[in-house]
Amino acid sequence: MKMMIALIGMLGATAPALAQTAVTLTTESYPPFIYRNADGTYSGSSVEQVAALMGKAGIPFTMEIMPWARAITLAETLPMHCAFSAARIPEREDRFKWVTPLSISRHVLVRLKGSSVTASTLDEAKRYTIGTHRADFTETLLRERGFPSIDLSSDFEITLNKLLERRVDMMPMSDNIFERLKLEGKPVEIALPFSESHFGMACNKQMPDDMITRMQDGLDALIREKGQDEILRRYGLKPLRLWEK
Repeated sequence: MKMMIALIGMLGATAPALAQTAVTLTTESYPPFIYRNADGTYSGSSVEQVAALMGKAGIPFTMEIMPWARAITLAETLPMHCAFSAARIPEREDRFKWVTPLSISRHVLVRLKGSSVTASTLDEAKRYTIGTHRADFTETLLRERGFPSIDLSSDFEITLNKLLERRVDMMPMSDNIFERLKLEGKPVEIALPFSESHFGMACNKQMPDDMITRMQDGLDALIREKGQDEILRRYGLKPLRLWEK
């Protein structure tokens, strides 16, 4: 049974925790990891993991879905804020305090099925316009790798629609997301591999170290108790150990 998380969450918080200042958790819509239900509650494999680890840590929280650029900016600039699920890449490493891993994703470049777009290497892919969403880690990777034509949108769904409408040639996404889109009947196919990344909670640098430790301990306990595996399977995702090289 999948869990639905209220906009303001105190899941598992103990009485002493309620006296603490709530941590603000910002995120984006990215099914099946994070999404909003018709009644306004949130679900997803990352949503459930975060709610569980915050409960184990005894830390109250609020949670809000918004465009990713705003979500990650708030976490970087405001105390007691964390963004998830953020890719833990070198460019971000020293800008946040981290709680990981919520997921490990291999990313691929995807094209419209039957498209004339062909590339067997990333260098060949640079001939095309690549779509992604603003401030996502894939934007950073594309720029670092010298892609000259990057089309930015505010979220994943807008970029996907651009791909389906042939307004961009390819877009990066996790292979889990690609498999879901195929099951939904979307006319997409893999062009070539792109990257592998660990995802987690990127917290403001002013977050007290003891809180980060409690949050990481909560996630470690969830993993040790196989709770993470159970959550991932409920959303059709593989346990993280199966993704390790």
